[in-house]
Amino acid sequence: MDDRVLAGLSPRQREIAGLIREIGRIGVDELAARFQVTPQTIRRDLNDLSDARLIARVHGAAIAASGVENLAYDARKLVAQAQKQRIGRACAELIPDNSSLFINLGTTTEEVGRALSGRQGLMVVTNNVNVVTELYRNPSIEVVVAGGSLRTSDGGIVGRMAAEMFRQFKADIAIIGTSAIDADGTLLDYDLREVQVSRAIIENARRVMLVTDSSKFSRRAPVRIARLDEIDVLVTDRLPDGEIAELCRSRQVEVIETDPEAEPSAETAKPAA
Repeated sequence: MDDRVLAGLSPRQREIAGLIREIGRIGVDELAARFQVTPQTIRRDLNDLSDARLIARVHGAAIAASGVENLAYDARKLVAQAQKQRIGRACAELIPDNSSLFINLGTTTEEVGRALSGRQGLMVVTNNVNVVTELYRNPSIEVVVAGGSLRTSDGGIVGRMAAEMFRQFKADIAIIGTSAIDADGTLLDYDLREVQVSRAIIENARRVMLVTDSSKFSRRAPVRIARLDEIDVLVTDRLPDGEIAELCRSRQVEVIETDPEAEPSAETAKPAA
């Protein structure tokens, strides 16, 4: 953290920022109990940290916010875990047996893989070692693993060799994740090598499904993956109102919300400036 930013924070706020960076997501009530203060006090702390761009606010909680570096894999798994599981199951329901699939990197795409693990007649091409682990035991699923550089931080295979592998196929459906979604509908990531693979996946699939939890609408990342108009189906827990919703309507992106009753509130993530 910048020393000038730290100087403007209370000791409790500095500790909260460190906790969120370490574990990825933490709830208001949990923080209030930990520091023995009221939820209102924690909300004020989180507002200050959000204004300093050290965290992002989400409903009832806060998550780490970074524009240039992704969270550690174990922390990413904890962010919106229940929402990701529901998104994974909803996406899997859209995929017929006897289909060919691309699945790229991400903790949400891994939930899709988990939801598909009992299916029949699938051919899955993936650069995600964690998806391979979910699927390889089923003899009714043929798993093709892309070659390339293994990213030991999260079991992702990235780079030009992996991208070329995907270009050897034409899949019925691509299931992709993203690290952030800009207000103009640009899908973003942190690793250029990963984006090379994601581009090859999008360009060689007949239908593209994006799976992402709503926290990604308030995050930032530096590398462009694609535009919303390259996506056929968006599966999310809740689509934010405003520009993104209008973009989906105008560009005929089918939207499936798994938690449509979740309403925005003062806790909802603010878009980064």
